[in-house]
Amino acid sequence: MPAHHDEQSPALPASQRIRYRLREAGQRFHANDNIAAFIEDGELDELLDEVAGKMHEVLKSLVIDTDHDHNTQDTARRVAKMYLKEIFRGRYVHQPAVTEFPNVEHLNELMIVGPITVRSACSHHLCPIMGKLWIGVLPNQHSNLIGLSKYARLAEWIMSRPQIQEEAVTQIANLLQDKVNPDGLAIVMEADHFCMHWRGVKDNESKMINSVMRGVFMTDADLRREFLALIRR
Repeated sequence: MPAHHDEQSPALPASQRIRYRLREAGQRFHANDNIAAFIEDGELDELLDEVAGKMHEVLKSLVIDTDHDHNTQDTARRVAKMYLKEIFRGRYVHQPAVTEFPNVEHLNELMIVGPITVRSACSHHLCPIMGKLWIGVLPNQHSNLIGLSKYARLAEWIMSRPQIQEEAVTQIANLLQDKVNPDGLAIVMEADHFCMHWRGVKDNESKMINSVMRGVFMTDADLRREFLALIRR
């Protein structure tokens, strides 16, 4: 009779233990979700070993002789480390610390941050997404202000996950709306998608541009035009 393993048993793979916790909590774990709260100490290193082992099996199934090809002998571990520690890092680490300070001067003029360089991977094919992001903020006296570099850190945290551009922009908008609580928030992203450049139609010219407008940016056409004109200079 096969031995029964508790879902939290260390004998089980880390991925299985983490999935169990997520399901027990009723927590979604889509490609662009952050799951850091459900990962315990040491489990990220276990995940790296697990992914490396499975990536090695992928290379074998692609009929690549990793035993004798010096170029691919360490590829499985390099790829696993790249996914977990770099390009998908935003799934596995907590939100970066952001110092917020009150708007003591009652600033209420349009502020624009950008262009911020963003990098991600399309969740359909895991091909690169490379682009620029502009953020427009119209604060009020009750807004929390954050440092200039923190906009880039928060955007990177969201983008370092498998993404669809339309969803990524909305996630960034939701995060900044919660952090800053401005009267208006506008975000524009322009990006190259290598799932078009590298495969499929192999179109090297097309870019995707999309935006999210919140608060007064939706109702004040002049403010919206000012923001869009300034970021196109």
